[in-house]
Amino acid sequence: MAVGAYGGPPPVEGKSAQPVRTGERGIDPAHLLELVLPLTRTLAAEAGVDELTTAVIGAAGFATLGDALRTELPDALTGALGVRTVALAADAVTAYIGALGPRTGAVLAAGTGLIAIGTDLTAWRRADGWGHLLGDCGGGAWIGRAGLEAALRAYDGRAGGSVPLLERARERFGPPPELPALVYPRPDRAAVLASFAPEVAACAPHDPVATGILRAAARHMAESVAAVCPKSGEPEVACTGGLLKLGEPLLPFLKEELAQQVPHARQTAPQGDPLHGAARLAAALAAGDAVWPEDPRLLCVTAAGKRAT
Repeated sequence: MAVGAYGGPPPVEGKSAQPVRTGERGIDPAHLLELVLPLTRTLAAEAGVDELTTAVIGAAGFATLGDALRTELPDALTGALGVRTVALAADAVTAYIGALGPRTGAVLAAGTGLIAIGTDLTAWRRADGWGHLLGDCGGGAWIGRAGLEAALRAYDGRAGGSVPLLERARERFGPPPELPALVYPRPDRAAVLASFAPEVAACAPHDPVATGILRAAARHMAESVAAVCPKSGEPEVACTGGLLKLGEPLLPFLKEELAQQVPHARQTAPQGDPLHGAARLAAALAAGDAVWPEDPRLLCVTAAGKRAT
């Protein structure tokens, strides 16, 4: 979760490592406030800011689990912090704004999950980000799950197995028959699966199965980017997220796939991360020069007294 607030230059920014609870109503607004309010007040005090005018919250899952946030958070933040403008954004949006700012293009955010988002500055388009059970193809959990499947194939003696990945799975998780009990009941199973992605990368230089997993992951990533990248003009493409730390075993495949699937776009390094994007959006909203399109599920901007819809 990224938090950006503005009370005069420079904007203040911070993030919470603690995940916000989710339930039947989606993301829990009360729990998010428990995390955001002390963090924001501390940041403002450290920066010597007496009055905050604008607050931006970038939250993972906002697009699909954010109905309660849209209903309750703007008024709650206005009342608690005295801000005049509240923006609620999907973390993909803050990733985009941090990476490309006011330029057209697409941003791939690849971590445990995976989502691509693009805009021509008139509307947003998103692809994937459906979670590890329904999508996030090419993300860390996807790579880790594919690596563990290949390990279990080797354990069974089935085609497509990888002995090196089986050895790594044993070292990390113990006897293969115990693996389902270690994964399925866990509420953080996506993170558990993603924790095996570095093992896949480590095996790739000498294991064709691991190499094939990373190549397929890069193809999925580029497919998501191609689905959201503007088709005309001179768009830019940036890639962000912790999965990129896998480095050399993955990045050449990704660069190659992007060149093939979005040949008209220029690949560029991101200017900043989602936290930087939240602060950049807060400053732009306060100055009245924000250019990014609003969207009911991706970026909701609410002035004081006006409830988000």
